[in-house]
Amino acid sequence: MRDAHTLYITAGSGNSFKPMLVLRQRGDAGPADKVRIRSVNVLAGETRGEAFLALNPRGQVPFLVTADGKGLGESNAIAWFLSEGTALMPADPFHRAQALQWMIFEQTALEPNISPARFFSHIVPQLAAEHTDDFPRWHRDGCAGLAVLNAHLRQRAFICDHGYSVADIAVYGYTHLAGEGGFDLADWPAIGQWMARVQAQPGYLGVDQLLSA
Repeated sequence: MRDAHTLYITAGSGNSFKPMLVLRQRGDAGPADKVRIRSVNVLAGETRGEAFLALNPRGQVPFLVTADGKGLGESNAIAWFLSEGTALMPADPFHRAQALQWMIFEQTALEPNISPARFFSHIVPQLAAEHTDDFPRWHRDGCAGLAVLNAHLRQRAFICDHGYSVADIAVYGYTHLAGEGGFDLADWPAIGQWMARVQAQPGYLGVDQLLSA
């Protein structure tokens, strides 16, 4: 495919899920925005191989290489870029700032706690014993973030006043996987109701369906 972006992802990753769901739900943004998908096996060490590090020296996925050869990392930045010009991107400046506010919150209060708790208890449980001292902190801080999100969602259907947006996708990415990290989402009913609304959006697919090789 010529004149296409290339998105590198890995199976099972909440961060890889975000830009993939954006692509699924943004509609046809035109041939200039076509995206080819390349799957990278993180557990097999492919992100630490010479070929991938030449693309992204940080050795992380997701990673986007634009059609003109520019590299872009960080899941929420990639989701934002791929949402431009679509209904997922708020047009109003305040609503855009709202979206950024909650996408930053996701990366500072939710993902850093939910992701490692899930990774070491669900993806590589054989390594969980090495992080026994970390789990209480991940759960304490993750629960604090989920409580803030739950309080916010008691007042609204979606994250931003705009309605369903890239911010919902970003926050949903790891929140909906929190149960696999030992978090009981039944403790936050507003989050559960919001997740059901996200899952009811046109084009929604789950993480395993979107990230299957």
